[in-house]
Amino acid sequence: MGDKLKLYGFNNLTKSLSFNIYDVCYAKSSREQKDYIAYIDAQYNSDRLTGILSHVVEMIGAKVLHISQQDYDPQGASVTFLIAEGSMIPAGQDAVVAHLDKSHVTVHTYPEYHPDTCLATFRVDIDVATCGEITPLSTLDYLIGSFDSDIITMDYRIRGFTRDMEGKKLFIDHYMTSIQNYISEETLHRYDAVDINIYEANLFHTKMLIKEIDLQNYLFNTDVYELPPRTRLAITDSLRCEMIEIFSGRNVY
Repeated sequence: MGDKLKLYGFNNLTKSLSFNIYDVCYAKSSREQKDYIAYIDAQYNSDRLTGILSHVVEMIGAKVLHISQQDYDPQGASVTFLIAEGSMIPAGQDAVVAHLDKSHVTVHTYPEYHPDTCLATFRVDIDVATCGEITPLSTLDYLIGSFDSDIITMDYRIRGFTRDMEGKKLFIDHYMTSIQNYISEETLHRYDAVDINIYEANLFHTKMLIKEIDLQNYLFNTDVYELPPRTRLAITDSLRCEMIEIFSGRNVY
């Protein structure tokens, strides 16, 4: 963010980061698909998701006001944090938090499987909405590393305006060209990344697709050496086709 801007009054800019990840897995039978869904559901239950969001809130320097979490039957979980910038919380038991109590962090999980292709997909949606000087972009490497991310789509939008000391409207309070600038080179090296940005609207979109497929990492309860070479190739092609369709957002094959 650099040096703080000198503003006339409060920073009314709202910054929203939408972060979606997809993890694809091959499970050779309907039973294994269901076992995979159960495994993912247990690994990323609401308690673990709460821990991940707690660290996100700590990273952006906000303060937790309220936490709501829920696990679902047959699968999935949701967690919502109501947050505020620490400096905006007034002293006193009866005081009311203003402005930034509208900031929040949410996560929702969507495990699912395709009965005809032996593929299962785990989707996670995370939204971080902040107001004022807080920006959620610094959390991207942590969020990517917290999940097995094969396909990632990210949207960052700045809304509203604030004013400088001369009264000039400011529609953005930090220099911004791409979401990729806030992701480490080490992380970016593992993905093919594409930007679609609308600078005049302060709207930034980046999507990323994993470059290399290590087949063993995508097999559930199966060792890669148990499979003949042609089967390995067919599974790899099936995984790549699924990833490309999710990445492109359309049915290609």
